Amino acid sequence: MLAKRIDHWSAHATAAQERIFQDLIREAKHTVFGKDHGFEQIRTYRDFTERVPIRDYEALKPYIEQIKAGKSDVLWKGRPRYFAKTSGTTSGVKYIPISKESMPNHINSARNALFLNYARTGEGSWMDGKVIFLSGSPVLDTVAGIPTGRLSGIVNHEIPFWLKGNQLPSYATNCIEDWEEKLERIIDETIGQDLRLISGIPPWVQMYYERLLERTGKQTVKEVFPNFSVFVYGGVNYEPYRAKLEELIGGRVATIETYPASEGFIAFQDVQGERGLLLNADSGLFFEFVPVEEIFEAHPRRLRLHEVETGVNYALIINNNAGLWGYNIGDTVEFVSTNPYRLIVSGRVKHFISAFGEHVIGKEVEAAMLRVSRERGIKVVEFTVAPQVNPPEGGTPYHEWWVEFDGDPEDMADFARVLDEEMCRENIYYEDLIRGKILQPLKLRCLQRDAFRDYMKSLGKLGGQNKVPRLSNDRKIADQLLSFMKPV
Repeated sequence: MLAKRIDHWSAHATAAQERIFQDLIREAKHTVFGKDHGFEQIRTYRDFTERVPIRDYEALKPYIEQIKAGKSDVLWKGRPRYFAKTSGTTSGVKYIPISKESMPNHINSARNALFLNYARTGEGSWMDGKVIFLSGSPVLDTVAGIPTGRLSGIVNHEIPFWLKGNQLPSYATNCIEDWEEKLERIIDETIGQDLRLISGIPPWVQMYYERLLERTGKQTVKEVFPNFSVFVYGGVNYEPYRAKLEELIGGRVATIETYPASEGFIAFQDVQGERGLLLNADSGLFFEFVPVEEIFEAHPRRLRLHEVETGVNYALIINNNAGLWGYNIGDTVEFVSTNPYRLIVSGRVKHFISAFGEHVIGKEVEAAMLRVSRERGIKVVEFTVAPQVNPPEGGTPYHEWWVEFDGDPEDMADFARVLDEEMCRENIYYEDLIRGKILQPLKLRCLQRDAFRDYMKSLGKLGGQNKVPRLSNDRKIADQLLSFMKPV
């Protein structure tokens, strides 16, 4: 029944989006935001775009401040059920509202991803054993009477009854803030259990696997948990981690990719083996898409779902039933199918390198590294890329790749050469700069074991949902990684 419902709305996604659009406008027309933006006069999408600009958190913040001051009916009717707290690069802490109406989007979408996989594959044995959710702390603060915390911690309070009895770790362990201490307690609670499903961000799951094997003296995770069969992940591309994680597991297990965000549960994997995630087109979210090269223009094109094309990089804009309007969440996506609408996350609007006009994005560096490391049989733990505009040794600028290998390439120069060739294939602007000798070929900087974990720990961001950006247009991360380089 669930699979049929999903198949139905995914086949009629544009109709679902139009209905959601009309519902959102009707429900919010008496809010402060609705009155400020003339929702009473909105009849069409064009009316909407003329009245509601694309905005980031800074532009939304005055309305959030009204909510924090105790006012109701500001962005959405009533007051938020929660604030999801996220870290902003320019805004400091962001408070993203989650309403009673929007909560099912977060909870039911995760359920749909799991049950749809069961319906498609017949693999549901994970429900007969224990499941781990590696998440942030469920301890919530209170802001203006509104429970506030990380989304993963909030979700812990909304776990459905049918899953609570099988969930690990315990609430007390989940509340531990220090990741390394928390990891040890999670292992204490999971050794000897019939663990069948794990959910978490790949780099932190890898850390759990490695410490688990150290503690048990086993060679593979499958020896510790023979019935382990499903890995659920989101937030980062799994492919760069796949080889290492499968080595630790002792083989392949089914994987289910999801695309959750504080602003909404965007998409989830609907078919094993198919590229891309099914857009969550019937779950309280109305999507807009802006060609990424136009996102910083005063009046960019705003496209509805039926107008998108495959192979184009779009900035993702959200309107939802918690009161986000024309909200740029900062992610870029690319559709790989429009029947049904499936997409991949191609990067972050602010995570790119264009120091010389090349506009290299996350998808490109990941694809290049994955291809070369696979061809060479090299495992990469983690990496990030930054521009070197003024080389200290003099000469032409270049891109600098900071890489932690699990076993260094025998010929580092050859690895760098082939990687640079792949980048030229991925990005024609980069290729032009290399051929025109505006840029030197990329340089590799090899990092010590656990360099990225130690770096994240130094920032107080070890574990949970934190991740290292794949690339930056400045040298803030690169300069801090200097102390983790291997001796030459």
